[in-house]
Amino acid sequence: MTHSGSPDLADTAACDVAALYATRKASPVEVLQAVLRRIDAIDPRLNAFVRVDRDGALASARQSERRWQRNEPASPLDGVPVSIKDLILAGGMPTLRGSFSVDENQAWDVDAPVTARLREAGLVIVGKTTTPEFGCKGETNSPRTGITRNPWNPDRTSGGSSGGAAVAVATGMGPIAIGTDGAGSVRIPGAFCGTFGLKPSFGRVPAYPPSPYGTVAHIGPHTMNVRDAATVMNIMKRPDARDWTSLPFDAHDYTASLDGDLAGVRVAYSPRLGYARDVHPEVLAAIASVARDLQHLGARVEEIDPGIDDPLEISTGLWFLGSWTLWNTLSPAQQSRTDPDFRAQAEIGRTMTALQAQQLHMRRSALGSHLRQFMQRYDLILTPSVAIPAFPVRPPASVPMSPQTMLGWTPFTYPFNLSQQPACTIPCGFTSEGLPIGAQFVGGMFDDAMVLRAARAFETMHPIPRPPAHT
Repeated sequence: MTHSGSPDLADTAACDVAALYATRKASPVEVLQAVLRRIDAIDPRLNAFVRVDRDGALASARQSERRWQRNEPASPLDGVPVSIKDLILAGGMPTLRGSFSVDENQAWDVDAPVTARLREAGLVIVGKTTTPEFGCKGETNSPRTGITRNPWNPDRTSGGSSGGAAVAVATGMGPIAIGTDGAGSVRIPGAFCGTFGLKPSFGRVPAYPPSPYGTVAHIGPHTMNVRDAATVMNIMKRPDARDWTSLPFDAHDYTASLDGDLAGVRVAYSPRLGYARDVHPEVLAAIASVARDLQHLGARVEEIDPGIDDPLEISTGLWFLGSWTLWNTLSPAQQSRTDPDFRAQAEIGRTMTALQAQQLHMRRSALGSHLRQFMQRYDLILTPSVAIPAFPVRPPASVPMSPQTMLGWTPFTYPFNLSQQPACTIPCGFTSEGLPIGAQFVGGMFDDAMVLRAARAFETMHPIPRPPAHT
């Protein structure tokens, strides 16, 4: 099979790649080779990958090629390249978690649930993408794996903690990347790097082993269009008994309702969520434009805040406790080599009492209840994804660790980890400096399909662009 079209196969969306396979216009091996060439050309500058499994990916692509030749693909995305964030187990490759504390010389023979589902569906696992140590912050830097840079301006951060995943997808180093999101870690880099990123409802995508940060941690995809995300979510959301918190299987095809219109959809437009003061003016202007676009698409848009206080203290308090818990699994020698930012989080967590921890859980419960009731009146909440554009890259420990420095600049993401609602980021414009801006659509709990449908409707007006030079 040969590809005769002019666009580079590395820039072809996942569903379009599969269509090329079905019509014999390209093969899984050819697409993988294009992706590997792109990685070789781009990744030394941007640092999206911690490991590329060339031999394993090639073997997988050849198997997929044979299935397509027999007209027996394992799934609609059989043979499509995908990368896995290096917090998620993938058999045959070490999972370093951005940390010197992980010994790479051990058996790596277990797939996490999402990896297993992707492998069963025939996707080609290209490699593991960069993360800060243990996914502990909203930028991607670590002593072990260095700094991951923004493809729109390499002097700016990719965001985090799924920075490698967002960079890989934005630059054609694979059309799908799987990330994790505990306080915004899919949506922050999606907004900064200009990708579509989805944080599904908690439990929709099974996870194992459980995150040390608990029930705020979600697994979701980065793609360059909404249809690709909906299609891969059909695979990712298949059940796995290892995750005792996972939801009952949802057999709904997320692509079936994707092109539904937004007539009558109730949107709560909340540009500051009632408490976010330091929002970049160009971000606010872009989100106001999104609100007008949704009205044009038939949605009933009302500017209203959900009536919550800033839950920064809840989110960071629970996070610091998670860091302290994780810290206590490490030996003194391992602790001595950790990222100073992770160490600082653990130190704050160490000072918290059991009573304070329980009070944080009670406050979280009240927040979740309030938002669940608010969503009885609305189908979606529209906010910015992040309050600011991508800031300059910096090494670990560049700023003192505190709730404000950790998450204060991303006030729109962490509330919906606490409430466990589905939320996505989709590019909605650029700053005057040429940096992407993201809009966030938040759905009612379990209504992932609505989030995807709204994002797809917006995307029909504003297709997602790639960085012009991929550098």
